[in-house]
Amino acid sequence: MSETIKALEETIAERREHPREGSYTCELFAKGEVEILKKLGEEAVEVIVAASLQDRERLVYESADLVYHLLVALAAKEIAWQDVEDELRRRFK
Repeated sequence: MSETIKALEETIAERREHPREGSYTCELFAKGEVEILKKLGEEAVEVIVAASLQDRERLVYESADLVYHLLVALAAKEIAWQDVEDELRRRFK
């Protein structure tokens, strides 16, 4: 697991357990699972649009947003990023 993903996952978990005023992550959790999943879907569409426009910089930016929102959705379901990596590793064999 990359250090960045690990740190981000830890920060998301911290915000979920100890909400802070003004935190976007806390706002997402407060809105609930349906809103988190809507945002994840929006970010997926933005990645597709950026890729179709062949805009590298925008694709990288939107991909980062997608990964962040995926981590929030996983945290809402109490699924660790390591579980995703384990599944990918299983498929790769």
